Amino acid sequence: MNNFPIELRTVNVTRYVTPLREGGSMPAIAEADDGFLYVLKFRGAGQGPRALIAELIGGEIARILGLRVPELVFANLDEAFGRTEPDEEIQDLLKASVGLNLALHYLSGAITFDPTVTEIDSRLASQIVWLDCFLTNMDRTCRNTNMLLWHKELWLIDHGAALYFHHSWQNWKEQAERPFVLVKDHVLLQWASELELVDQEFRSILNAEKIQAVINLIPDEWLEGETNFDTKDEHRKAYAYFLETRLAHSDIFLKEAQHAREILI
Repeated sequence: MNNFPIELRTVNVTRYVTPLREGGSMPAIAEADDGFLYVLKFRGAGQGPRALIAELIGGEIARILGLRVPELVFANLDEAFGRTEPDEEIQDLLKASVGLNLALHYLSGAITFDPTVTEIDSRLASQIVWLDCFLTNMDRTCRNTNMLLWHKELWLIDHGAALYFHHSWQNWKEQAERPFVLVKDHVLLQWASELELVDQEFRSILNAEKIQAVINLIPDEWLEGETNFDTKDEHRKAYAYFLETRLAHSDIFLKEAQHAREILI
């Protein structure tokens, strides 16, 4: 039996509850036809479908590696929402996002992780730092931790800023083998003392088959309009190549993280 996700549920958005204006892409809390609340990420936001692709890939790879991530679902948004919203900014966003979007299960009552209040063990810190170096996720800093405490457990959210190479696709093959220099700003770096052990662990879990299973989840409509590839299949293969190459050369970003930690402590 496969021990990694091969499909996501699809829900229909039934009620727009409230915007979350602290995010640059202005996600929202919304209710779906399954009766649950979700944090809805819009394809019509500033970074477009690329942010949703990064969220999907980052979240599901984190899940494969055993880290806690709220359930991700595809969320259909009907055009009627844009006609009834009185706020013009939100109305434009809803109109631009008709169709398939991405949503995370809303963790009601969760609080933002604060490193000055909550201690985190070195193993978990090392796992999260490794993940973010692998994904080139620049958005897990003291200013914006993108982690929540829910039922006394740490949950990872918001991977939309990961895989930033795909916003231009410039020298993307070379970038797969480059260190992640922004790790120096990672909120958990000082506690990440078990990076070598985590590297061995994660390299034994993650492989080309599991990476491809995640890449296959990307909807065709999120890949439309990309001029760097002739087909959607080529586009998906580029993501798989980047991640597989990065995994094979994890020692490069591992050494960078260790060096940055030595300077920090």
